[in-house]
Amino acid sequence: MKHFLLILLVAAAALSLTEAARIRRDEKYTTKYDNIDLDEILASDRLADNYFKCIMEQGKCTPDGTELRSHIKDALESECSKCSDTQKAGADKVIKFLYNKKPDKFKQLQEKYDPDNTYTTKYKDKLEEIAGS
Repeated sequence: MKHFLLILLVAAAALSLTEAARIRRDEKYTTKYDNIDLDEILASDRLADNYFKCIMEQGKCTPDGTELRSHIKDALESECSKCSDTQKAGADKVIKFLYNKKPDKFKQLQEKYDPDNTYTTKYKDKLEEIAGS
C-alpha cells in the first residue's frame, strides 16, 4: 500500500508538470501593446533608433520595447506561435522595413539574434515573401 501511494504521488506530480508545460506552451504574448502605431515609429528615425537600441541592449527601453525584447528569441524559436495576428502582421511590417530600408540594422539584429543563421535559413522563404511584397 505504501508503494502504491508513492507511485500515485509520483504519477500525479508528473501529470502536473506535463500540464504546466502545456499551459506555458499554449500561452500567448500580451496584446497590451498591439495598438502601437508602427508606421509612426518607422517613419521617425529618432523613434526607430530608440527601439533598435533597446532591442540591441544598447539603450533604454520603453515598456513595450522591453516586452518585445523579452520575446524575440522565443518568437523565433516557436515561429511566433504565441503572437497575436496583429503582432505577426507587425513583425512582417518591421522585418520588411528593416530588410529593404535599413539593411545595416537588419544585419546587426541578425548577428545578435541569429549568429549561426539558424532562423535565416529556417525562414528564408518567408523573408523573401515579406521583403518582396
